[in-house]
Amino acid sequence: MLRPFHLAFPVRDIESTRRFYRDILGAEVGREAARWIDFNFFGHQISAHVADDTDTVRTNKVDGDQVPVRHFGVVLPWEQWHALGRDVAERGVEFLIEPRTRFAGEPGEQGTFFIVDPSGNTLEFKTFRDDGALFTTS
Repeated sequence: MLRPFHLAFPVRDIESTRRFYRDILGAEVGREAARWIDFNFFGHQISAHVADDTDTVRTNKVDGDQVPVRHFGVVLPWEQWHALGRDVAERGVEFLIEPRTRFAGEPGEQGTFFIVDPSGNTLEFKTFRDDGALFTTS
């Protein structure tokens, strides 16, 4: 059984973070305090901590896109990925990198899109037609 991961990351404030992760992405709110809040992020625990400096701008070119080096996300089933992409767009969230197929026709072909939360944290959502391709190299 795959165990849930835990990730802590910086945010500007709790309320915009709560609205984004709960209302836009559908994450359930867990424990919280004045300067941090936990979410159930597709079965994983993420903890948003208020920090004074959340800016990171560095990117790396990946299959034609400038991908932020610092990002996190989740690999979703094919239909759930498409539905989330539609939901995000309908809720007015701008894509940093719009939904697309990366590495088309190659090992590791995947659907991907990137969005940014209100604190500037970049999230990537991926999908594979076959989850077995997640770590495929050839």
